Amino acid sequence: MSKEFKRTLITTALPYANGPVHIGHLAGVYVPADIYARYLRLNGREVAMIGGSDEHGVPITIKAKKEGVTPQDIVDRYHTIIRDSMKELGISFDVYSRTTSDIHSETASEFFRHLYDKGEFIEQSSMQLFDEKANQFLADRYVTGECPNCHAQGAYGDQCEKCGSSLNATDLINPRSAITGTVPVLRETRHWYLPLDRWEPALREWILDGHKEWKTNVYGQCKSWLDLGLQPRAVSRDLDWGVPVPVEGAEGKVLYVWFDAPIGYISNTKEIFPDTWEQWWKSPDTRIINFIGKDNIVFHCIVFPSMLMAYGDNYQLPDNVPANEFLNLEGDKISTSRNWAVWLHEYLRDFPGKQDVLRYVLTANAPETKDNDFTWRDFQTRNNSELVAILGNFVNRALVLTHKYFDGTVPAPGEMLDVDKALVEEIRKLKGEMSEAIETFHFREALRLAMDMARAGNKYLQETEPWKTAKTDMERTATALYMVIQTCANLAIAFEPFLPFMSEKLLRMLNGDKISWDMLGCFDLVPAGAHIGQPELLFEKIEDEAIDAQMQRLENIKKENQLKAWKPEPQKEDVDFDTFCRSDIRVGTVTECVKVPKADKLLKFTIDDGTPEPRTIVSGIAQHYPEPEKLVGRQVLFISNLPPRKLRGIESQGMILSAVNADGSLVLAAPSAFVNPGALVQ
Repeated sequence: MSKEFKRTLITTALPYANGPVHIGHLAGVYVPADIYARYLRLNGREVAMIGGSDEHGVPITIKAKKEGVTPQDIVDRYHTIIRDSMKELGISFDVYSRTTSDIHSETASEFFRHLYDKGEFIEQSSMQLFDEKANQFLADRYVTGECPNCHAQGAYGDQCEKCGSSLNATDLINPRSAITGTVPVLRETRHWYLPLDRWEPALREWILDGHKEWKTNVYGQCKSWLDLGLQPRAVSRDLDWGVPVPVEGAEGKVLYVWFDAPIGYISNTKEIFPDTWEQWWKSPDTRIINFIGKDNIVFHCIVFPSMLMAYGDNYQLPDNVPANEFLNLEGDKISTSRNWAVWLHEYLRDFPGKQDVLRYVLTANAPETKDNDFTWRDFQTRNNSELVAILGNFVNRALVLTHKYFDGTVPAPGEMLDVDKALVEEIRKLKGEMSEAIETFHFREALRLAMDMARAGNKYLQETEPWKTAKTDMERTATALYMVIQTCANLAIAFEPFLPFMSEKLLRMLNGDKISWDMLGCFDLVPAGAHIGQPELLFEKIEDEAIDAQMQRLENIKKENQLKAWKPEPQKEDVDFDTFCRSDIRVGTVTECVKVPKADKLLKFTIDDGTPEPRTIVSGIAQHYPEPEKLVGRQVLFISNLPPRKLRGIESQGMILSAVNADGSLVLAAPSAFVNPGALVQ
C-alpha cells in the first residue's frame, strides 16, 4: 500500500436470500475476504468485515409465489441458513445483517431522498409490460418468451439462460406473463434514473488514471463499460416487495435492488458502529475494500461509486475491488436453477469437521485471474496428498518424536548448524513473500508459500534424522526437535488466515496462546522446558466412498436436469394404416454380439428369429453398449423386412429398434416378458 491507513473496511457482496450459498460464492468472495480480514487482524490493524443478506428483488417474490408463502418467509429461511453456514465455515464477519432490517430501510430511504432533494435523479416515463389479469407491471423476471437471438423458448425478460444474452423484456418474441400466463400489454409508467453519464469523467479519472494497480479483469471490464459510454439507470421499479420509494405519489414503487443492496454496506456498518460509523465511510484514514465476483464489477466500480459521488458529504470510494472470476463444478458452470452446485450447508453436513479442507481447496483453486474448476477428485487428492501427507504428517512427526525422546518437553537447543540456520532463513523468506502476496490479494500464491513452510519442515526432518542421532548424539537430537516444534508454531501462524480451525488445534497441542503476524519467523515461540500436549491428527484421509457419493449425487442431478429439459421429437408425418402394416416388426433373441473391427459405432448382432438360419443385423449403437457380450440372451425388437444392406462388408438383414433417452443414450426396445423368437409385433 502506498498510503498508510488507520483502519480497513472490508465489504463482501451480499448473497441473495432466495437460496443457500455454494462453493462459487465462497471461492469468489467470502473465503478471500476472510483470509484478508484475518491477516489484517494478525497484523494488529483495525478492521471491520461487513456482510449481510440481500433480501429484496423479483426472484424472491417468484419463489414465494411458487411456494405459496410470503417473501419474508423466504428470506427468513435462507438468511438463517446462509448466516449459520458461513459462521460454521469460520467466515469471521464483524456483522452479518440483512436488507429487511429497519436500520437498512431507514438508511436506504434517506440515501434516495438526499439524492432526490439534490436533483441528482432524472424522471422518465417509459412503456413497460403490464399483466392486465394480475393488474400489475411485470418485472423482467416475470416475463418469459422466445429469445430474439438464439430463439430458445423460456428466455427471461432480462436474460436468456441458454445463450447468455442480456435482454429487455420488450425484446422477447411472444412474451408471456410468468404470473398468469397471459399475453402482457405495454403501458406507460414513471421512474427515477441515476444519470451515470454525468459521473463518467470522474469515474474515468478515478479508475483509469488512479487505479491502474487493480486486477486486470476488473480494470478491463471498467474500461469497457466507460468506453461504451454510460447511460442513465433506473433506481426504482413497480413492485410490492422492497424499500418503498420515499416520495409522494410513488405508491407501488420500490427502490431497485441494485440501488438498495450496496447501501446495505452502510446500514450494516451502522449496526455495529452506531456512533462512529461515519469514520468507516467518510474518513480518508479508512481504506475500503470490496470483495465481489466478476458479475458484480459494474455495480461496485461504476454504479455504487456514482451513487456515493452524487451523495457527496465526504463518502470515500473503494481503494480496491479485487473481484474474482467464476468457479465451475466438474467442468460445467455452477447453476442454482439447475441445482448444479455444492451447497455449503450440505457440505458441512456431509463432511463434518472438515471446514478447513474446503477452505484450502477453494483457495488453492481460486479463480483469481480466470475461471477455474472444482472437482471432487481434486478435492480428495489435495486433502490426502497435501493436507494429510505434507502439513499433517510433518506436525505429527514433530510432536510424536518430541514425546518419544523428551517425554513431550521441548528440549533446549545446542549449537546451531548450517542446516538449522537454513531452515530459519527459509521460513523468514517465505513469510516476506506471503505478506507481499496477501497484501496484493494473491491468496492462492500465499497459500502455496504457507505449504512450502511445511515442506521445508519435512525436508529439515529428513536431513537431520533425529531418530538416528538419538542413538549417538542427544544434543543434536534436541536441537532438531526444538527446531521442528518452533516450525510447527510458525505454521500455526502462517495458516491461521487460511485454515483457522487447524491453527487453533495446533496451538492447543503446543499449549500456545496469542499469536500475531510479527511472531511469524521467530524460533523462540515455544520456550525450551515447555510441555506440549499429546499429538492429534490435524487431517484425515478422505476415502473413495465419500467422493463416490458426491459424484453420484451430481450424476443424479444431471439426469434430473436432462429429464426436465427433455422434449419428445416432433411427431412425423401421418402414414396410413396399410403402410404401417407393411412394416414387419418381430422379436428376436441375441445369441452373439461383437464389435465390428475398425468401426467404433457398429455392433454385429446374431439373432435367433425362430427360423433355421440365424439372422445378422449390424447396428450403430456400440458407444451405448461398450460390453456387447452382456447383450447375449437379451430379447430385442427388429424390423425384419428391410432390404439387406452391406455395412463394413457385413450384410445386415434388418434394423434393431431403440429408444432415445433425454441424455442422448439409446436403450434397446424389448418385450416386457419372454416371447418366442420370431413372434410378430402387432
